[in-house]
Amino acid sequence: MRVLGLISGTSHDGIDAAVVDFALQGGVLHGHVLAVGTTPYDPALRARIRAALPPGATTLAEVCALDTLIGQAFAEAAASAPPVDAVCSHGQTVYHWVEGTRALGTLQIGQPAWIAERLGVPVVADVRIRDITAGGQGAPLVSYLDTLLLAGLPGRPAALNLGGIANVTLPGELAWDTGPANALIDAAVLRTGAHPAGFDVDGALGARGRVDEGLLTELLAEPYYRLPPPKTTGKELFHDGYLEPFLGIEPADLIATLTALTARTVADAVRAAGVDTLVVSGGGAANPTLVGMLGFELPGVRLVPSDELGAPRDAKEAIAFALIGWQTLHGLPATLPSCTGASGARVLGTITPGAGPLQLPPRADAPQALRLTVAEGAA
Repeated sequence: MRVLGLISGTSHDGIDAAVVDFALQGGVLHGHVLAVGTTPYDPALRARIRAALPPGATTLAEVCALDTLIGQAFAEAAASAPPVDAVCSHGQTVYHWVEGTRALGTLQIGQPAWIAERLGVPVVADVRIRDITAGGQGAPLVSYLDTLLLAGLPGRPAALNLGGIANVTLPGELAWDTGPANALIDAAVLRTGAHPAGFDVDGALGARGRVDEGLLTELLAEPYYRLPPPKTTGKELFHDGYLEPFLGIEPADLIATLTALTARTVADAVRAAGVDTLVVSGGGAANPTLVGMLGFELPGVRLVPSDELGAPRDAKEAIAFALIGWQTLHGLPATLPSCTGASGARVLGTITPGAGPLQLPPRADAPQALRLTVAEGAA
């Protein structure tokens, strides 16, 4: 079964896509990654999304409009992918309601009916809320893929995704958001106008700046870091308003310090877990300054790009949602209660039918491992 995974993450810069051809053989799910790519949001749409996110205010009329516009953007991205049997669309998170260590609700928008109408295939969407209703965090959902993908690796491996928010998975044990990855770095670049791209290209700004140890100590006092996992966070906490008291600092120094904040908070979590191999993915994995700081903080830990396990670093989350779609369509849970904190594993999402009657495949046995390969020219 060919499944297209779609997601726009907490950086809300565009739509990541991955087409994966799945086949279950003897307890091992084999996924052949046929295509990956990113479709940037139209600048005007991205600006509207940013304006609607915390700490900004919005209206139900704007939420309705964004639900449609993002759904249409996702449908356009899906239409440019190779033909598939089904789609799993994460949509765009606009609010993740957390109080203390308890997730109370979550909202992803981007109406999936636009995708189903455009492609004529079933679309799995709204995948986080079922885990929350069972007492979980609704995140990090990539922990299911991480656990299957890292199955059989020697020692004490873990997976790290450096998106807007950084999350760590200890396979089959625990998963949680450690804190910001690119969220505050990008916010600092945007607020200071340090680079027209809106992010620290190749980590050059962070490399040029000087880490302000006093500011780093102040940032590390954030209470979130002392909460026990499983826990989740997002732009509701780590938004550009979070930086308001620090905007008088020289931009490169601020960006260097925020990069060090990400490295330190990730390293603290990894050290506490006794990890010896860290499989790294996400946009932050392309920031050599951040990766270098991580290496400095974790001298005894081997850093491995997720590409070496068949998951291109910029597409791993899209692959994860393709996997969730495959699981849901086969009637299988795609969560691990130990990782999300839920009372039990749950089949995720809702299904929007494509053209004609909805026909689901027979229920399959749950895979025990995942092996990914990448088609030539796909990544």
